[in-house]
Amino acid sequence: MRKPILLQLLSLSLATVALPVAASERAPNIVLILADDLGFSDIQSYGSEINTPALDTLAQQGMRFSNYHTAASCAPTRAMLLTGVDSHRNGVPNIPEAMPGSQRSAPNYQGVLSKGVVTVATLLRDAGYHTYMSGKWHLGKSPDLLPSQRGFDRTVALADTGADNWEQRPYLPMYKAANWYADGEPHTLPEDFYSSRYLVDKAIEFIDSNRDDGKPFFSYLAFQAVHIPVQAPREFTERYLDRYEKGWTELRAERARRARELGLVPPDADFLTMPTTADWNALSEAERRHYAKRMAVYAGMIEAMDHHIGRLIDHLKAIGEYDNTVFVFTSDNGPEASDPVGQIGWPLQLWLWGTGYNRDYDTLGERSSFTVIGPGFASAAASPLAYYKFYAGEGGMRVPLIIAGPGISKGLSPALTYVTDIAPTLLALSGARTPAPTFEPITGKNLRPLLQGTREDVRTENDVIGYELGGNAALFKGDYKIVLNRSPVGDDTWRLFNIRRDPGETRDLATAERERLQSMLADYNAYVRDNNVLPVPDGYDQRRQVTLNSIRARSPELTLGAGALLLGIGGTIAVWQRRRKRV
Repeated sequence: MRKPILLQLLSLSLATVALPVAASERAPNIVLILADDLGFSDIQSYGSEINTPALDTLAQQGMRFSNYHTAASCAPTRAMLLTGVDSHRNGVPNIPEAMPGSQRSAPNYQGVLSKGVVTVATLLRDAGYHTYMSGKWHLGKSPDLLPSQRGFDRTVALADTGADNWEQRPYLPMYKAANWYADGEPHTLPEDFYSSRYLVDKAIEFIDSNRDDGKPFFSYLAFQAVHIPVQAPREFTERYLDRYEKGWTELRAERARRARELGLVPPDADFLTMPTTADWNALSEAERRHYAKRMAVYAGMIEAMDHHIGRLIDHLKAIGEYDNTVFVFTSDNGPEASDPVGQIGWPLQLWLWGTGYNRDYDTLGERSSFTVIGPGFASAAASPLAYYKFYAGEGGMRVPLIIAGPGISKGLSPALTYVTDIAPTLLALSGARTPAPTFEPITGKNLRPLLQGTREDVRTENDVIGYELGGNAALFKGDYKIVLNRSPVGDDTWRLFNIRRDPGETRDLATAERERLQSMLADYNAYVRDNNVLPVPDGYDQRRQVTLNSIRARSPELTLGAGALLLGIGGTIAVWQRRRKRV
């Protein structure tokens, strides 16, 4: 009896070697779909009013997770998703654009995927899979760090944190260009480019390129939707033009009610109003009209993404691969509340004007439009959770997770799950091996027992998940979470919540359960020590640091540009003065 018991225990350990698929069975294809900045309640099966039939069908056919967490920023999530290794061990504890100077010399703070970790793509390729990627990479842009060197056979990848969705241009002045690569070489986008359509086109092209050789495939499809700039084809936006006229507060309440009805949160779950949420009725009619259309574009961008996911699903059905494909859909973090124009001010407005971007109402979301939804609608997108992207509140970290496919049970799981769990789960489902001892070991858990309905949890009451990003921090243990959110939105204070009963983080238990708080703080300090977590400088703010790093990176050009601008203004004034004297 020893061997079966030992194997059962090993299947739940951090160092699991996945059991191989029986020789008579064909390993499943795997499609890993990652949305960008999609909130907890942004698709219909999670309480949204937005039409997402393709994703909702997957949700009905497979398993939804209501207590799944990621990092609250894109690159750390992507690194953990593809390796199963904690962000402070895989080289990406923060996005490189937001890394303060005091941390950059540390080997685990380089902001690019470390050579000391191995990707799930590499392990699947070693197991006989074709491996494809289309979409946002953001884990390194030097030739040795591109996805073509990290386990993917075919790639078309955006190396940056974001870019325009209609053409090949950067979305912020930190970049000289939108850096796209295909199979490791610089890539030029087509004239008729729209991100969601093009990325699915490439995924289909890659899958078809080896369709007849009998090998399974792994397709990593990383959308730009709904990262800023929020952009969508007019036909999708128009479906929502009248939907958001009542504003963000009412939308947040509507979605909270539906989340309760769907069983995603307890029936009595309450929610907070964030201090960054303005009074909708205090806005002018023109402001309300503009914000409502911004949210309509956001909804259109989500529906467009779902539409193109549906095209991929239809194609897999047409070629006979759908029934042997495992689908995983999730988001890299919660919704984006930032408005770079409001935060950076006239320098960014000047750059947008100089590069041809506009914020005109009539063309919002279309080519050359630059728009965002702002903190009010971001809170609605995360409803009924608190906070949003960058922060360690549930709204920044808790996002949808749907897994569907052969052998996967239907249902809704409230089990505490984390982004590092995806890689070991895919390895287990495929029969591929975990990393060799020469690489960092996987820190996540294999979710296969949940997916097959043999267990309700993969973590015990004593297992912990530690987390830190940009000074915002959390630790999960059983049903409880301690969390620290930095100012200006947070209050720099450790708080304690039972997130199974109170996912909205409305009832702080720090005083009532002080002993539990102190015990979990000790666990967090151990996490900091064991993973070489470095403190952020006093006054650190991720968005401000992005601006500072951008200025440093572009300072020669900005200096020349400012000089040229001053010369131009001076010349204009001189000409005007001469003309005035003549008069």
